[in-house]
Amino acid sequence: MPSLYSDSDLLPISALQHLIYCGRQCALIHNEQQWAENRLTVEGQNLHEKAHDAKSGESRPGIRITRSLPLRSFRLGLIGVADVVEFRVEADDPDADPRAGLPLPVEYKRGKPKKHDADRVQLCAQALCLEEMLARPVTEGRLFYGKTRRRDDVVFDDALRQRTEEVAVRLRELIDSRQTPPARYEKAKCERCSLIGLCMPKQIGSAVTASERFSQTLRTSLAGEGDDA
Repeated sequence: MPSLYSDSDLLPISALQHLIYCGRQCALIHNEQQWAENRLTVEGQNLHEKAHDAKSGESRPGIRITRSLPLRSFRLGLIGVADVVEFRVEADDPDADPRAGLPLPVEYKRGKPKKHDADRVQLCAQALCLEEMLARPVTEGRLFYGKTRRRDDVVFDDALRQRTEEVAVRLRELIDSRQTPPARYEKAKCERCSLIGLCMPKQIGSAVTASERFSQTLRTSLAGEGDDA
């Protein structure tokens, strides 16, 4: 990994989550610029909007809350926006300025905690960006899930940091390749994905790009018409 990327090289932090969930989904979105909405994506967007639309700067004793904070890391080549960052002072220093406190990122998610680590990696990437931007340690964060209505603690230990950096490298390789992995139908993932109608994992099988998918669908349709004639 290069020591520094330029502004034009930065990739969205959210793409890390897409890659962990499904490499093909990630390529469809970020290499082919394909997107579609479903109920789950709309619910997620609504939750994020509620988090962002609140007062941008709030203060409580020992805490300053900042919303929609821009993030970037030239080392990892990532850019994004944090839903919420709380700046907290140490408990034994109640008179300290909260703006100089330790950052704690909070990411809002619909649904409930997942079996895979995509949410934790995304949050850790935000922490690594904050550390680079502010030159302060970020040791933990929170994931707020809309279904459970609670915050889950995430500790940014060495293992999670290494995992996050490895996924960032894989993302860079996928984007630079300009390739889309072949389809592989997995019911638990595919039926929840808003791109299933574009990906068509059952119908298309090994077709890769949007152009190939279109050509194969066209050939199938024309062949079907010919049989009926």
